[in-house]
Amino acid sequence: MDLHERFCWYETDGHMGGDREPSEQYGDIVEWAGRARGANPAAFDELAAWILGGAAWSDDEMAENGKYFMEKVLGRFLEQNRLLRARLTALEPSGLVNAAVFGALDRFDRELSGETLAEELKEAVDGVFRDFTRIRDRETRERFAGGITGPSGTDSVEIFGYINVLKDCDASVQWTLFMPDVVRRQQDGFRVEHFEYRKFPGLRFIGMEKDFEADPEALEELRRVLDSLDEYRSGFDCDAILLHHLGRGVDVEPCHGLWGRFMAAGTPVPEGFAYVDFVPRREGGPGAPYLSQFACARFVGDRDSMHRQEGFDCDAMYDVTRNIILGQNVTIPYPDKYWTAEVYQDGFGKDSAVYLFSVEL
Repeated sequence: MDLHERFCWYETDGHMGGDREPSEQYGDIVEWAGRARGANPAAFDELAAWILGGAAWSDDEMAENGKYFMEKVLGRFLEQNRLLRARLTALEPSGLVNAAVFGALDRFDRELSGETLAEELKEAVDGVFRDFTRIRDRETRERFAGGITGPSGTDSVEIFGYINVLKDCDASVQWTLFMPDVVRRQQDGFRVEHFEYRKFPGLRFIGMEKDFEADPEALEELRRVLDSLDEYRSGFDCDAILLHHLGRGVDVEPCHGLWGRFMAAGTPVPEGFAYVDFVPRREGGPGAPYLSQFACARFVGDRDSMHRQEGFDCDAMYDVTRNIILGQNVTIPYPDKYWTAEVYQDGFGKDSAVYLFSVEL
């Protein structure tokens, strides 16, 4: 059995510490985190596929595979996290260590120990940790393994299982290590002037799903109608384009762009307009109502650089905002409550320099 060899493990060697500068030591850890992010998603998918095949294991294979999983996979990750924590703690006085990594390690260790925070997975995880032969039960096996989420971890799955949770925890540790450097490099020709997390009691976004760039008269009429709702102001009253995928993965649902404004919850919807509601706590299944919690990033500098798409997953503002969130170990509720918005502080027709990104605080 060699599934564990597919992972990129953090291991210390004789060159750690000694006369090496803290920046070199921390740089080695950051470099490992980047390599691990490239390898581990596929390794977790292989692990999930292996568990999904557990119904065909004989009694001897079940015993052997249970021991293998607990020791060579979960045990190895626990040992890796112990080594990482020790090295990072020793480097803390240097001021180089992103403190968010410790929270990510705490969560990962808890999940690896079987104390999952995912309520819908507790029964399956508890059962398998007590008796690995529970893998023979189809529902338990599927909830434990989850679905195959692809090399980037974003492919849609019908069941988000325990192995998917471990994959996310692993990613969170790595993101807190290498994302701060990525964010610094990405700010080329512009910079983040202000970044904060905001929570509202409830919101209603009112607008239209239409590309108004080629229809300035229709855009002016949109603004006029939104201005007529002035008594329902939300406190976040700028023009914006809300972007979302109906609570589905980006691989199965195209992006929907709604031009409009965030209004107070319950604002009456003008005829011909669409709306999306936002609430402070989770309600219902995937999609709206979304969460009225978000990161807000304000940028300054060259506007073309802010909106550059080449070399980015979406554009520079999107990537930098997302990567700051990931580096701070804050949850992005993807895909079920995921949304973003491009904000036009000076009104549509002017350049955008503010980006919103859904989070779960």
